[in-house]
Amino acid sequence: MGIGEVTEQLDWNGKKVTVAGLGVSGIPAARVLHGLGAVVTVVNDGDDERSRAQAAELEAEGITVRLGDGATLPSGTELIVTTPGWRPDKPLFTAAAEAGVEIWGDVELAWRLRGPDAAPWLAVTGTNGKTTTVRMLASILEAAGLRTAAVGNIGVSLLDAVLGEERYDVLAVELSSYQLHWAPSVAAHSAAVLNLAPDHLDWHGSMEAYAADKGRIYEGNRIACVYNVADKATEDLVVEADVEEGCRAIGFTLGTPGPSQLGVVEGILVDRAFVENRQKNAQELAEVSDVQPPAPHNIANALAAAALARAFGVDAKAVRDGLKAFRPDPHRIELVEEVQGVTYVDDSKATNTHAAEASLAAYDPIVWIAGGLAKGATFDELVEKSAKRLRGAVLIGADRALIREALTRHAPEVPVVDLDRTDTGAMSEAVREAARMARPGDTVLLAPACASMDMFTNYNKRGEAFADAVRALAATGDA
Repeated sequence: MGIGEVTEQLDWNGKKVTVAGLGVSGIPAARVLHGLGAVVTVVNDGDDERSRAQAAELEAEGITVRLGDGATLPSGTELIVTTPGWRPDKPLFTAAAEAGVEIWGDVELAWRLRGPDAAPWLAVTGTNGKTTTVRMLASILEAAGLRTAAVGNIGVSLLDAVLGEERYDVLAVELSSYQLHWAPSVAAHSAAVLNLAPDHLDWHGSMEAYAADKGRIYEGNRIACVYNVADKATEDLVVEADVEEGCRAIGFTLGTPGPSQLGVVEGILVDRAFVENRQKNAQELAEVSDVQPPAPHNIANALAAAALARAFGVDAKAVRDGLKAFRPDPHRIELVEEVQGVTYVDDSKATNTHAAEASLAAYDPIVWIAGGLAKGATFDELVEKSAKRLRGAVLIGADRALIREALTRHAPEVPVVDLDRTDTGAMSEAVREAARMARPGDTVLLAPACASMDMFTNYNKRGEAFADAVRALAATGDA
């Protein structure tokens, strides 16, 4: 099956397809393939109550499900469609490689099934900021009067977007490194890599493999490869990419932009890429104050979204209107409350050191609430870069000692409260301790630099606990 083929050219009738994994992408993929006439077998490692209920629904529709056995390749398999979370070193995939069986992800499946008049994809990846940037991009496209949706690793599923009844002019597509690993033939209209920092290395095996999977987003791009001027690794991926003739490298920067870049001049977001005579001219797009919140990393997100929109031909007014209309999702540098002159900000989504560094760079001085599951991360570089901004730190969670040790090495003058508890009520105590250290004009910032699952179901619950504690503090003077 060649790149770019669409449903009408694929003969699915009787094709034996194995879907690896149940869940939010596996189940829709199985149903779509079954509806196209494929003989579908779903394999799943788990055999719990939820999996059995999901399996019963699929089996009632005529789909075979094997629970508790995700390692064995079903006899006669001609194609595997995998959910994003399944690691490349799974025995199932080793067996597939030995048998010469191709492996697609759900994104690749959606790409192959899109119709002849399918909407082009504007795609975004990066270690941090993907969801915000894609939602900003969708807001800009909507302001331009285009029929669009935020899809992929966010919002509407890609399979629904390409096979549903609604017709789109363009799709804003968030793609994770997992999804890109299993998407060998996706070729976007234009794409952006926002940043690169160590993450998910247990899945990819190395930083080089992780970066290579991120770089897949540029392969086959037609119009623009958007990169971060401040992160040379993203530009290196553009240089290495095999793109269509005439595709341009477009940088974004928080500084003054050069030709073929978007940047910031005296509080104005400007475009020197999609203008006539870009050597001399620039187009004003929006003011920094149009972006909420106007933290540096969020301005970078806005510039990347604007670059993709401009690559699609969107005018400057729609960029401004879309950015002004956009509001970030909860728990992303979200202002919770101001209490006795101290600002409390929830960035529970900062689940790795790169995200926390961006968050810490947005405020000064800070009482920092941090900690959780480190996922193999180290914190020396983060603390060293942020030390001068810290009024104090309150540490929570299972791996808080790693942050405490980094603070001892690189910020010994910063007072630290180490909360030796991992129950959910620790957040209330953390807020009380942070309030005790903070002075009027300070920011108490929840930017954990860690995952949340040691104490909370997810980062949303962690952020909610922080916000509840802050509001209790505001109401009663105590959390």
